[in-house]
Amino acid sequence: MNGEKRLRELSSGDYIHRSFDLSDRLAVLVLNPRRGESVERISTAVRIAGPPFQDWLHHKNEVDDCDIYLSVNPLKPEVHARSKQNVQMIKHLYVDLSPEGAKSFGAIQHSRVVPPPSYVLHTSSHRFQAIWRVEEITHAQGEGLLHALARHFDGDPEAADLARTLRLPGFANKTCTEDFKVTMNDYTGRIYHAQDFKLRTDPVESNSSRWSPSVPHTLAPREQSQAERDAAYAKGALARGFSPEEVIRDIAEFRAQENVRAEDYARHTVATAQVELTAQRSTEGTRATLRNDTDRDLS
Repeated sequence: MNGEKRLRELSSGDYIHRSFDLSDRLAVLVLNPRRGESVERISTAVRIAGPPFQDWLHHKNEVDDCDIYLSVNPLKPEVHARSKQNVQMIKHLYVDLSPEGAKSFGAIQHSRVVPPPSYVLHTSSHRFQAIWRVEEITHAQGEGLLHALARHFDGDPEAADLARTLRLPGFANKTCTEDFKVTMNDYTGRIYHAQDFKLRTDPVESNSSRWSPSVPHTLAPREQSQAERDAAYAKGALARGFSPEEVIRDIAEFRAQENVRAEDYARHTVATAQVELTAQRSTEGTRATLRNDTDRDLS
C-alpha cells in the first residue's frame, strides 16, 4: 500500500488501549493450525493488554506455534462464550480483503461511500483487513454494514461476523510457509458513525455465497431483480434523510461496471423512488387523518 511505511505501527497493547475500554470483556483465541487445537479465553481488555497475559500469548505463538486472535467487539459482562448474540456493543467494523488485498484497499482509499479506515491490519503478503472504529451503531446496523463492506469491496462474506476474531499485531502468522509478522498501521485512528457509511445495507442472508457484482442476491421466496433491489435501497435511503444526489451517486457507483449509462439509470431510479415515497407518505397522512376523525366521532 502506498505510503504505509510512513504510518505509525501499533503493538497489540497500543491497539487494545486505543480501541477498547479497560473493563471491556474480549475473547482471545489461541489456535494451533497444525494440531487443530484451540483455546479461547474471555477476559478484560486491561488484563489482556498487561505483561503477564501478553507474555503467555507470545509463548504460545513463538514456542507452541499458535496463532493469536482477538474479538473485534466486546462481549456482555455475564457471558462466557463468544457469539453474535453475546456481543455487548459494536466498536469496530472491518472487511477481509483477500486474496487481492492491495487492489481492494486501493478501492477503499478512493471510495466515496466509506471513510478512510481507522486501522489497516496486514496478516500475510497479500492479505489485509481494513478496520473502522465506530460508536453509536446498533447490532442490526453493524451486521448490515459488515456484509455491505464485504459485498462492495469484494471481501469475504463468510468473515462478516460481529463476534469474529482478527489476528493481533505483533504475533506471527503460523499458517504461512514462513512465519509472517502481523502488523497494524494507524491509518486515521478516527471514530466513525453509521452516517459516515453510504453503503447499501440489504437484509443479511444466511448461507450466502461469495459475492459477485454480476450475481444479484435473492430474498426468498421470490427472486428480486437488481432494479428492484436498487429501488428498495433508494426509497430506504431517501426515507432516512439522504439527499437525492447522494443516493444517485451511490447507485451509479455501484452499477458502473454493469451499466454504461449508470448515472441516467440512477437518476431515474431515485426519481421514481421519490414519487413512490411521496405517495406513500400522503397515503399514510390520509389514514392518520381518518383515524383521528373517527376517534373524535366516537369520543
